[in-house]
Parts: sequence; C-alpha cells; structure tokens
Amino acid sequence: MDKKIIAPSELIINPDGSVFHLHLLPEQLTDRVILVGDPGRVNMVASFFDSIDFEVSAREFHTIGGTYQGKPIMCLSHGIGPDNIDIVINELDALANIDFSTREIREHHRTLHLVRIGTSGALQPELKLGTPVIAEKAIGFDGVLNYYAGRNDVSDLGFEQAFCESVGWNPLWAKPYVVDADEHLVDIIGRADMVRGNTISAVGFYGPQGRELRVPLANPDLNKRIEEFRYGDRKVTNYEMESAPLQGLARLMGHKAMTVCSIIANRMRHDATPNYKTAIHDLIGTVLDRI
Repeated sequence: MDKKIIAPSELIINPDGSVFHLHLLPEQLTDRVILVGDPGRVNMVASFFDSIDFEVSAREFHTIGGTYQGKPIMCLSHGIGPDNIDIVINELDALANIDFSTREIREHHRTLHLVRIGTSGALQPELKLGTPVIAEKAIGFDGVLNYYAGRNDVSDLGFEQAFCESVGWNPLWAKPYVVDADEHLVDIIGRADMVRGNTISAVGFYGPQGRELRVPLANPDLNKRIEEFRYGDRKVTNYEMESAPLQGLARLMGHKAMTVCSIIANRMRHDATPNYKTAIHDLIGTVLDRI
C-alpha cells in the first residue's frame, strides 16, 4: 500500500521547517505538554521548570520548553475557544506523527500526554471558588468533533441523547458530543483535592454560556435546565471553552488528554473573583508534580 503523502495545502510548513501556526520544530516537541489559554500564563508555568531550552511566540501561541524534575516538558498557550484547540492539537499531532521532510505519516505512532490547566464557571451551587474541577467527561457545544470521522466511536452517545432530551436542545445549535478524559491521566492527577466533574465546552463566553448583557438570549432558562440534568449519578459541574475538543481530538489521534480548571465564578450563586492567580499558581504546581 502506498504511503499517504500530506499535501502542502493541508499541512503548511514554514520556510524554517516549523509547523504553520505554532512555529514549533519537530525536534522541540516533548511527550508531556501543559496547555493554558493565556499566553502570559506560560511564563508562570515555566517559572517552575528546572531549566528552559527554548521559547517560541506566534500570535496567541506561546511556547516554552525545558525540564521539570529532570524530565522534558513544555507549556503552550492555545488562546480562547475550541477553534484554537483544533489548530493546536492537529499541529502537535503533526509534529509527533508526520515526517516533515517527506510529508509521510510516521510508521510508529508517538503518544503525547496533554494536560490543560484553565479557569471555569461552576454550574452547581456547592462548588466553591478556587475548587479544581477535572473534566472527567467533557460536553462539547462547539461542534468541532462533528467534522471528523470516528466521532461516535469516542463519544458517550447515551449521555448525549439524555442530555439533549432533558434540556430541550435547540436544533439550530451544533449537536453536543460527550468525550471522556484519559483515565490514566485522571487517575494520576485527580486526587482527593480535586472534584471529578462533567464540564461543558461552550462556543463563546457570553450568550453561549447564558450570559445576557444587551441582547436577549434565545433560551434564557438553559442554564437552569443544565443544572437540573442528571445522567445516573452524574451532573454537569462547570462551563469552559476547550476541554471537549481537546479530549475528543486527542482520542481520535491516539493521545492522552485531560483538563483541570480552577473555579473562578459560580453561575448559580452569582459570585466571582477576578483575583484567581494564586489558585492557578498552586494548581500548576500540583499538576507538574503529578504528570
């Protein structure tokens, strides 16, 4: 069988040999990758490193690679939203599993361990500000995974159906998908100091998460319906914008991925704190020690 050759229009490689958006070279990729939204937060993560080997910055994609406790690791910012995750995970996978000199898929698959550290809004009143919540199941409102073959093979179809029926899903929206985090990563990182939750990845911050400013919402009671939804003993714990495409694409590509977020707002209690950097700093240290 002829090997698949990836066309230049499908995988754009920069003149220096780096991948198009991230500007990373294949030799810079490490097997363990910490993902954060804010480019400035990469420096916070890197402040824990024992050594720094390289730094690359392009648009919202900021990467610092080095070592932590003697092991290679890198931190990469993905910006805000599921569309950026589509770029980041595809390009990380290309760095790992496509030969840039021949454009052929490598014979031996390389598996990456991807852990996203972020912030989130709680959808259950008992979740206190500063609580770390793991997206044990991520519920994608973004539709990204629906564009890929094998989407149903990595999704919890029963959860999806029950959720859509319970909340009265608007047919104008993208069909939700539900994807588990990697069980091994969850087991080594998720301990008694973290909540194992079921996290929604929204396609926006305001209307798509039920925030109403000047324009009324199409479904103003959606968050209340989500709060009341149950699937066995599971309930939806929190909102963010990236965990579902991360975990879904990672599963399709054969990588291990999970998300853990610090709660900085509680949508049911209507409280929030903009002063969350200490909690994020502590969460970063915890994840680095366990990954």
